[in-house]
Amino acid sequence: MSEMTQTEILVKMQTVFDDVFLDDVKVTPELSANDVEEWDSLLQISLVLGVEKAFGVRFRVGEVEATKNLGEFANLIQRRMAETAKA
Repeated sequence: MSEMTQTEILVKMQTVFDDVFLDDVKVTPELSANDVEEWDSLLQISLVLGVEKAFGVRFRVGEVEATKNLGEFANLIQRRMAETAKA
């Protein structure tokens, strides 16, 4: 399986966001929780679980919180997917 690009990951993340948020949230590399009024700690958990399921990856404690925006989150997903493929 070929490695997904950041853009491809963000496109797939859009479906997770569409499932989690009531309002339309446009996924961009620069988007962060501070940009979305509805994005709270409970929605963060739902997002992480949705992303883990959609991409077949698992995150370590604190990893997602260390990312500053969706671009960094997509890069983290990319690294996890590469590790999973090697395992």
